[in-house]
Amino acid sequence: MLVSAVLMTLLAAQTPIVGQIEIFGARKIPQERILKALDVKPGDPLPPSKSRLEETLLAVDGVARASVEAFCCEAGKAILYVGIEERGAPAFPLRDWPQGDLQLPPEIVEVYHDYTIALAQAMREGDVVEDISKGHSLMSNIACRVLQERFLGLAEVHLEALRAVLRESDDEEQRTIAAYVLGYAPHKSDVTADLQLALRDPDADVRANALRALRPIAALALKDPALGIKVETTWFVEMLNSTVLQDRLEAVRTLLMLTDQGMSAATAGHIRERGLRSLEEMAHWRHLEHALPAFLLLGRLAGMDLTDLEQAWARGEGPQKLQEIEQKLKSKK
Repeated sequence: MLVSAVLMTLLAAQTPIVGQIEIFGARKIPQERILKALDVKPGDPLPPSKSRLEETLLAVDGVARASVEAFCCEAGKAILYVGIEERGAPAFPLRDWPQGDLQLPPEIVEVYHDYTIALAQAMREGDVVEDISKGHSLMSNIACRVLQERFLGLAEVHLEALRAVLRESDDEEQRTIAAYVLGYAPHKSDVTADLQLALRDPDADVRANALRALRPIAALALKDPALGIKVETTWFVEMLNSTVLQDRLEAVRTLLMLTDQGMSAATAGHIRERGLRSLEEMAHWRHLEHALPAFLLLGRLAGMDLTDLEQAWARGEGPQKLQEIEQKLKSKK
């Protein structure tokens, strides 16, 4: 189903209505052609089938990959995000689907499933504060925290099994679990390369959990360089070209963190070469919460002060500042 459980809960028992449609990644294919293929417009009921919409988009000439996601909510209506990868355009390179017949110890799977149930309840209650100072998430919610603390012991005892499953298992659920639990390894430098490889996993849920595991590790690396933990920006920049909304959003947020103490010339050059167009289209999204991280990263790339940009954004001056940022970036080419 295209409509997530959270979306259905928030929109009650009625059929969700499309409020906005955001198309990204379409550089040469006219958006009108994509909208015609979707056969959906603002005010229509949200279509029930994600896969059917994506199959329809793949039939459009020039489309190599497509992803459709519904997000709740803007003014009580769903936003339909439509990610397009055009043939010949900058692409987010995914690795081949693993072929190994590997499974995690049942105890890890059981604890992870219990954790997802506890996390869903914590989200419903709005109790999602977490501490990432140790390089992994420890939530204030007691039920979640108890299970997260069990991950610490499980990751230490089953480290090699977790690494092997993440790299080699043909079961995406097993890889998804391994990606998250690996973030609790006692020595973060042991698993950073595994998690960065998982950023290119062919399954979006695996990538999402790898991102969740890597962000606290990146924060720890910045706080204590003596630990020798190295989190590269490479695949986060490449992820800006993904057709998947979550990939793009989490990549931008992580890049903001990784460049908080300065953006290297290599990273700036990589963003300009591979991610600039994607950042610009994201900064123009109408849902402000999703647009802000890209706006700030573009500002940092342009050499502007982020505090000033945040204040301008809060005053509703984002569009004017974005125009200024884009002019500065053009002048630096």
